[in-house]
Amino acid sequence: MLLQPLNEPAAQCAGVRLLLLRDDLTHPELPGNKWRKLKYNLQEARRLGYDTVLTFGGAYSNHLAAVATAGRLTGLRTIGVVRGDELAAVPPNPTLARAAADGMALRFIDRATYRRKQEPHVLEALLRETGPAYVIPEGGSNALALPGCAELVAELQTQTAFDYLCVACGTGGTLAGLLTGLHHQHYAVGFAALKGADFLRTDIHSLTQHATGYTYTNWELQTAYHGGGYARLSPTLRQFIVEFQQRHGILLDPIYTSKMMVGILDLLEQGYFQPSSTVVAVHTGGLQAWAGFGAIAPLGV
Repeated sequence: MLLQPLNEPAAQCAGVRLLLLRDDLTHPELPGNKWRKLKYNLQEARRLGYDTVLTFGGAYSNHLAAVATAGRLTGLRTIGVVRGDELAAVPPNPTLARAAADGMALRFIDRATYRRKQEPHVLEALLRETGPAYVIPEGGSNALALPGCAELVAELQTQTAFDYLCVACGTGGTLAGLLTGLHHQHYAVGFAALKGADFLRTDIHSLTQHATGYTYTNWELQTAYHGGGYARLSPTLRQFIVEFQQRHGILLDPIYTSKMMVGILDLLEQGYFQPSSTVVAVHTGGLQAWAGFGAIAPLGV
């Protein structure tokens, strides 16, 4: 686990030690939180006797890409249910092409059905078509995702003392897992990558309650740094990513960690973090998402 100091003027002015935890470097092929969320789900699939994993995602889903890679590495068959049946009629984008190359069978469903994917009869109909499979929800966020994410906290505590732990949020599973690892100590701050993400507070409480029986109060969800919405990359955010890479030699992904860092630096300027505290931001990976933005990724990525 690599911790990199970020010598940002905003942190220096606030009297805060700012560190970036490079969880994007943890696993050579499954970087970041995706491997942590999948770890115990894949073990459970094997324990229950499944040889197939079925999951869900959008056209540029980090989660689909990760499940496909995990299937190749573990020998499990994988099925990816993709939002948008219109995508079946066009050449696959780089994310879906890579998932298919890793052995994932892609099934495209219309957006209305996709929104109802958690309804039992919709899922049952899918499984009748695909055959028996261990189902992992969109984004990988379920009770079994939390222990893998909690392990990050234990690993971090062996390396440094800290006061705040910051992470980007899509479905809320990573933040929920970190909360279970913090055991009511320290403070966690989540940064929603989605517009209108207030619902995540309820989802996160539900995940921790289901996994541990507890709801936690040592956290906050920031919803003002979505940058226009999920997978929206504004010129301002792109410029921020380029300048951050120039300053630190670290590439942020365009969907999650970049928005988190924008939020952290803004909160530092607002005096949100206590002076003399240590703030650890988690780089959760997701760099494969740059493939969806073609040749306009920063610095030739």
